[in-house]
Amino acid sequence: MNYYFKNFKNVLFGFLYLNVVNNHFLNLHMKKTSILLGLFLGCVSQAQIQPTIDKNNVVRIETKLAADEMEGRAIFTPGIEKASVFIEDEFKNIGLSFYGDLQNYRQEFNVKGKKANNVIGVLLGRTKPEEYVVFSAHYDHLGLERKGKDKVYNGANDDASGTTAVIALAKYFKENNQNERTIIFVAFTGEEVGGFGAKFFSDNINPKQVVAMFNIEMIGTESKWGKNSAYITGFEKSDFGKILQRNLKGSNFNFNPDPYPSQNLFYRSDNARLAALGVPAHTISTSKMDVEPNYHQLSDEVETLDLNNMTEIIKAIATSSTSIIRGEDTPSRVIK
Repeated sequence: MNYYFKNFKNVLFGFLYLNVVNNHFLNLHMKKTSILLGLFLGCVSQAQIQPTIDKNNVVRIETKLAADEMEGRAIFTPGIEKASVFIEDEFKNIGLSFYGDLQNYRQEFNVKGKKANNVIGVLLGRTKPEEYVVFSAHYDHLGLERKGKDKVYNGANDDASGTTAVIALAKYFKENNQNERTIIFVAFTGEEVGGFGAKFFSDNINPKQVVAMFNIEMIGTESKWGKNSAYITGFEKSDFGKILQRNLKGSNFNFNPDPYPSQNLFYRSDNARLAALGVPAHTISTSKMDVEPNYHQLSDEVETLDLNNMTEIIKAIATSSTSIIRGEDTPSRVIK
């Protein structure tokens, strides 16, 4: 009996030992599997929340800004007031901060005894808050025509397209949360009647703090090179354009020098005020200034735009600005 009982105990002990060992390795395997699964799900989650420029959002903003209800967005009219409120609401929903000492998104000023306003939102820089990168466009246009069936100068390309880009970029950079420098998003008024909004803004900011200005003007139609391309005014006046080109290397998008030098476009948009102060302030555009049939016409409506291509242009602007936004590149000052 003792012999068999002793062997039985040995067998039982061996069985229990193997069971414990198996459970240990099983638990270890399950822990490793859980860790790997967690890492995988984390990567998937990270991929899912990566910010992007959404075409549907671009279409929504563009369609609203260029709608008949905005009455052509002429300065000092109810139409531009509606446009201002819309842009302010967009900045609020995105979660932008107010500019400087302002208590809201309006930078108000007087023009010929009347009140006008830019719309400005800010995304504070993480490590270089005193260095500014500006994204801008003008939200005013020509207003209403007195005669004819179609009375609204909708300004879908000029410059609801640029204003749409500024709003879309604000949303993108807010979600990305990687800007080391402060980003200022501004929709100017009064561009069509003398650049009053850009002048007031430029006169009330320290130009030495402005590292770069991306002014966006008429990007709703294809450039002379076709899709996935745009041009930069004043390309030769700083290395701003070269930095953008370098950041787009390997993509299918191209930024080119302004092909219309005789038009003096560098001095005809809202970038000119800051550029005159030495800031690398340039305008990005696709407008074929020699053959753009809807420029300053009643026919400048959403239906004439290539919104797919416009979305790709906004994406390219976001990508090309990356090293400047992160504080890795500082464009040279404008050559006067």
